[in-house]
Amino acid sequence: MTPDQLSSVIVAALEALVADGSVTLPDGPPSTVTVERPRQKGHGDYATNVALQLAKKAGTNPRAFAELVKAQLEASDGIAAVDIAGPGFLNITVEAGAQGQVAADIVAAGVAYGTSEVLAGQSINVEFISANPTGPLHLGHTRWAVLGDLIARVLQAAGASVVREFYINDRGNQMDLFGASLEAAALGRPTPEDGYQGGYVADLAAVIVAEQPGIVDLPEGERLVAFREAGYALQLKQQQDQLDSFNTHFDVWFSERELHAEGFEGSVEETLQGLKDKGHLFEQDGALWMRTTDFGDDKDRVLIRTNGELTYFASDTAYYLNKRARGFDHCIYLLGADHHGYVGRLRAMAACVGDDPARTLDVMIGQLVKIMRDGEELRLSKRAGTIVTLNELMDEIGVDALRYSLARYPADSPLTLDIAEITKASHDNPVYYVQYAHARTCRMIANATDLGMSLPGDDFDAALLDHERDGELVRALAEFPRVVASAAELREPHRIARYLEDTASVFNKWYDTKECRMLPQGDDPVRPANLARLVLVHATQTVLANGLGLLGVSAPERM
Repeated sequence: MTPDQLSSVIVAALEALVADGSVTLPDGPPSTVTVERPRQKGHGDYATNVALQLAKKAGTNPRAFAELVKAQLEASDGIAAVDIAGPGFLNITVEAGAQGQVAADIVAAGVAYGTSEVLAGQSINVEFISANPTGPLHLGHTRWAVLGDLIARVLQAAGASVVREFYINDRGNQMDLFGASLEAAALGRPTPEDGYQGGYVADLAAVIVAEQPGIVDLPEGERLVAFREAGYALQLKQQQDQLDSFNTHFDVWFSERELHAEGFEGSVEETLQGLKDKGHLFEQDGALWMRTTDFGDDKDRVLIRTNGELTYFASDTAYYLNKRARGFDHCIYLLGADHHGYVGRLRAMAACVGDDPARTLDVMIGQLVKIMRDGEELRLSKRAGTIVTLNELMDEIGVDALRYSLARYPADSPLTLDIAEITKASHDNPVYYVQYAHARTCRMIANATDLGMSLPGDDFDAALLDHERDGELVRALAEFPRVVASAAELREPHRIARYLEDTASVFNKWYDTKECRMLPQGDDPVRPANLARLVLVHATQTVLANGLGLLGVSAPERM
């Protein structure tokens, strides 16, 4: 019996009490109740504080209310015992058969186990990374490449319709500097002031000249534009390939240039005119401003400078409206640690255009990551040419180790990772520990197959999973859907990683318990209890594989 199933049993008990007049609830019984795993052994399989929550509404004390619920639950199928603790907590023990059935249900669900419909009907845009196409992706982008992807994965698992979006910053002076840097490298000239000096610039320039030999003979202004556009296309393709190799895939690559293109519906020009019509813009000192202070911002924001140049905020506003026009109910932004000031202004902007930011906007700020090697921090500077690229990190650390290590911490926590620690083949290394547990289930299943064992199907006797360790493992596996749903609703995918580590620990303790052997000993025949535990191993394999899949990490069969 899963927590959600038990919640339904408790709700049914409350409905029965209301129906026979034992309890009066003015608002009626709740549709769900909170069910948790007790922290202490001996307090049953699950606990609920429903009596403490509803007693006052029912005009009685929690203990008396709990007694009524207890009597009703004890008559319910699948409930072995109910105890009242403290002022009215209900500790519930589930019958072994009802508990063990969860294992068969998990196996039957397969890759769908852990998914839900809690966010069904929501259309969500997740924008993350948002890099300039002027250099390779590097450590500064890596954390969001993982967390943005993971947030999208758990949102989809919770039933939402999700689009992963990369906003290409392909407009502005940095693009011209990039083109000039490539041109200088191709012609053997010094890099322009404030230009890009990394070794990758010379590599790109060489590729461009090899593909377009005549580019160096173009007139000067035309030549710079040609280098800029050719370099843009090459660098963007490299970024896309890097991310695909990192198991981060985008649905939309949105060009900032589109927002400024003539005839583009929802362009910056159209957006500004619409805001003028709504009375949210004003001119002052030769500049055009948005009156964001009317909606909680600490100061009004410039959209067009005195020299006529558009600000990034003007593009941000048009881009947000573009997302809303494409039908997204909710827009999630993942921004770096240096973007704290954007939270208030983005919320105010959303309010200016007529939205409720609490319903349509979610801005997440992430902290920096440090990577240590031999006690020294790996440092990077795109323009100084000491860049540490995502490709280099993947080569040295590995996709699985890097993704998992970044996934297991909240976005707002500063993070320092030691290469030696996160790549060692040791149970002290969380990613190795979880992957090894999955590989162990595969080995156990293979050994069972060699003995001619197979899943019992309709002959599965769930009541045979009656050892304490069986119950602990089943309860851990039963929590997976709720963990995924909470990770989605709270935008906290690190909950998945921590859950997998805890579940792997429960599984390993079960594995070490002699009374819970799946394989028969020696020449002993295969008994129904062995087959029941084969189902439990298959269920564990399913949960570990599904969880690792949500992290974009492989589930190896051998290690």
